[in-house]
Amino acid sequence: MAEDVLSQSEIDSLLSAISTGEMDAEELKAEKEEKKVRVYDFKRALRFSKDQIRSLSRIHENFARLLTTYFSAQLRTYVSINVASVDQLPYEEFIRSIPSMTILNIFSVQPLESRILLEANPNIAYAMLDRVLGGHGESVNKVENLTEIETTLMSRLFEKALENYQEAWGSVVEIDPMLEEFEVNPQFLQMVSPNETVIVVSLNTTIGETSGMLNICIPHVVLEPIIPNLSVHYWMQQQQSKERDPEEYAALTKTVEKTKVDVRAILGESDMSIEEFLHLATDDVIQLNQSADEPMKLRVDNEDKFFIQPGKMKNKVAVQVLETVRGEDEGNE
Repeated sequence: MAEDVLSQSEIDSLLSAISTGEMDAEELKAEKEEKKVRVYDFKRALRFSKDQIRSLSRIHENFARLLTTYFSAQLRTYVSINVASVDQLPYEEFIRSIPSMTILNIFSVQPLESRILLEANPNIAYAMLDRVLGGHGESVNKVENLTEIETTLMSRLFEKALENYQEAWGSVVEIDPMLEEFEVNPQFLQMVSPNETVIVVSLNTTIGETSGMLNICIPHVVLEPIIPNLSVHYWMQQQQSKERDPEEYAALTKTVEKTKVDVRAILGESDMSIEEFLHLATDDVIQLNQSADEPMKLRVDNEDKFFIQPGKMKNKVAVQVLETVRGEDEGNE
């Protein structure tokens, strides 16, 4: 870091203060040599760099988009989910920050060690449950009195959501999320030691008129084996490795070649009213929008692709391709 540069007036003032005795040069020297100590809280160890936090944020932004689509389909109502924050803090601090009675989904992420926690605010959880049971998405907080049916419905809803979590992590590591426990009291839950650093991803969630938070707690021990995969360098390598494989390209080409499309030879087109159409009779003549000496068009899946001319081949009606139809963008190149 560059040192501060004094202006000429500041230098004059400093020399004046030393010469008059207002300031002692030895004291200044001693103060400069004194070691500067920065306070470090070992209970709040920062184990993830800003680069790694940004990577985790990207992964969970993708998860939020997938989750929005999933819940919108399941609940058949307006759902909006987006990442509010990604922080690292001690596990004990996270447990203290969530409600004393809430919805806790604990799931494993094989082959990674330990488990991940998905906490759903009771307002959101009950709005989801109300929609599943045919209601308007109203929220009634009665977590401590969950019935067996309500517990089953709620756990199944979040269990299916884990498929989206697997997809969101696909570019970094292949995981197999599996719901293991469903709890309502965080005091009975001890996933890791209180001082263990965890990543907490908070998702702003809106379901109909109800808003709340979904919190994902990921212990450091889960991410430790894949921390190198969370760097920008790894992401760049992943992009470079996605270059087209010749064998895959050949297989894809072969598959596409077998695809069937709708192909029609267009003699010409004409506009008429419904009344004129209804009164068409034998020997009526319909005037088309092109003359007989102009080339016809070959239309593939409702898009004009080639200019053609009609003819015969082996006593069957056929067309001969003359040239490719150029679009407006191609013609301007």
